[in-house]
Amino acid sequence: QYLFCKKRSINMKMNRFINQNVIITGGSSGIGSTITSRLLSEGANVIIWDILSPKEKMNEENKFFVEVDIRNWEKIKEALKISKKIIKKLDVLICCAGITGPNKKTWEYSKQEWDYVFDVNVNGTFLCNKACIPLLIENGYGRIVNIASIAGKEGNPNASAYSSSKAAVIGLTKSLGKELSEHPITVNCVTPAAVKTEIFEQMTREHINYMLSKIPMGRFGTTDEVSSLVCWLASSECSFSTGSVFDISGGRATY
Repeated sequence: QYLFCKKRSINMKMNRFINQNVIITGGSSGIGSTITSRLLSEGANVIIWDILSPKEKMNEENKFFVEVDIRNWEKIKEALKISKKIIKKLDVLICCAGITGPNKKTWEYSKQEWDYVFDVNVNGTFLCNKACIPLLIENGYGRIVNIASIAGKEGNPNASAYSSSKAAVIGLTKSLGKELSEHPITVNCVTPAAVKTEIFEQMTREHINYMLSKIPMGRFGTTDEVSSLVCWLASSECSFSTGSVFDISGGRATY
C-alpha cells in the first residue's frame, strides 16, 4: 500500500509566464504533463517536444506539440525549425524526457540497454540544451531546468544506468550554469525522489518498495509538488541561482 499526498489546489493565481514561450521535452505525460498544465495556467505558450502525443486534447490555443526523438540530432534540428515558426522567441527550456531502464545488477546490463538509457537521459538532454541555448542568448533572457533524480545523488541499487545518467545530468547542469553566467540565463536542475507516474510501469515492485523505504516522509511525491518547484526555477523570480541542484525528496537527501 503506497502513501500519497492529497492533491492540493493552487489558491493564488499567478501570471509569471505571460508573453513567454516554453519548450518542454517529455511534456506529454507524467511530471512533464503537470508542468505543462501549470505553465499554461500562468499564461505561457508551450511547445511540447515528445515522441508520444499528449493524451489530453490539444484544444488550448497556446499549447502545441512537435513529435521528436530527442536521441536524434537531426530530428531535434527539425523540431526546432518547426518551433521557430510557431514562436518568435524562446524564454524557457524544460527537459523532462527520461526513462528508467531495467532494474537489474550492473553486470547484468547489456551494452544496448545501458546505451539506450544514456541516449535518452544524457544525450537527449544535452542535445536539447545545445539546440535551444543559441535562441535564449539571442533573446537576451532565458531559463533552463533539467530534471535529474535523487538517484543521481545517491545511486540506487539495481538502477545503475538510471542513477549514472541522472548524475551526468547534474554535472551537465552545473557546467552549463557556469558557462552561461555571463548571460541573463540560468540553468538549474531538480532531483525528485520517487513520484508516481507512468514511469513506475518500467520498474519492478521490489524497486518501488525500496524507493519508498528511503523517503523519511514515508510517501511518494506528487507531480504538483515537482511542478511548483520547476515553475519557480523557470520564472524570473529565480534570478540568482544557476548551476544549482534543488532537492525535492521528502527528506531523503539534504545536501
